[in-house]
Amino acid sequence: MNESTNYPVFPFTALVGQEALQQALLLAAVDPALGGVLVSGPRGTAKSTAARALAELLPEGCFVTLPLGASEEQLIGTLDLQDALRDSKVSFSPGLLAKAHLGVLYVDEVNLLPNPLVDQLLDVAASGVNIVERDGISHRHEARFVLIGTMNPEEGELRPQLLDRFGLAVEISNCFEANVRQRIVKARLAFDTDALAFCMQHATQQHALEQRIHAARTLLRTLDFDDAVHARVSELCIAAHVDGLRADLVMLRAARALAALEAASRIDVSHVERVADAVLLHRRREHEASAPPHREPEKEPQKASPNESDWGYLPPEPTGTVKVKQVRPLAAKKA
Repeated sequence: MNESTNYPVFPFTALVGQEALQQALLLAAVDPALGGVLVSGPRGTAKSTAARALAELLPEGCFVTLPLGASEEQLIGTLDLQDALRDSKVSFSPGLLAKAHLGVLYVDEVNLLPNPLVDQLLDVAASGVNIVERDGISHRHEARFVLIGTMNPEEGELRPQLLDRFGLAVEISNCFEANVRQRIVKARLAFDTDALAFCMQHATQQHALEQRIHAARTLLRTLDFDDAVHARVSELCIAAHVDGLRADLVMLRAARALAALEAASRIDVSHVERVADAVLLHRRREHEASAPPHREPEKEPQKASPNESDWGYLPPEPTGTVKVKQVRPLAAKKA
């Protein structure tokens, strides 16, 4: 239940047709240090519904939204310098990063935020620590949260440098399968008709998923990577022509999170392959884009034949040349 409204939230386990998004969000919940999830897709594809539903599975259940017009102080918090000078202690007013600790920080239309703000947000999401500095005074606090950013590609893109900072990415498209659309609509209508009853129907599944996330976070520290896993990660990243090594690191962490979520005894190559799409979607570079464009050899123009042209066609014939006598101007003759 959402703490801010005390109103039931659509259950995560009741989402329909969002398997890729659900997996990416769960991986980020198991290991928030992955760097967050970027969800791209048109309006009305349940992006915010999934984000709110994930918050309900976390221990604190807090869901914090970063508005588009937020300032840097609203995001990271502020320091009171007067208190520091007068009482020799730091007086810190928490921002949205502190409020989202152990919960979900949701950024709708992240592509419309100022780039410096997005950069700072991604820094904290990856490190789990927020540092506020002002005039030689600093304060740090833990800020471990699941970052979920959404965007509509029609409204602008993120710079490649910022895209790479998001751990995972999922692209959602409109659903054109009739049976899936019907299931989505039926579930939404049932929730809107009686939210409490609908949530009770999924309470057992929700509780089981909460326990899986909790157990996976504990198991995460015990799993290690063997050479076969490292080799497969390298192969996939090289084939995608990614820049740098961030994709390799994120893919390894995502594979470990998936193995922990499934209570596996070890990380397998199959775990790597199942998370690869979410890791490489926003990092993949097309090899053909860097290669010179292919040009077809120029073809000699074909001569038309009488059988393929209009009626009355005559082939061109050479004609003789006539030497033209130069005529002097009248004034020149008189001279």
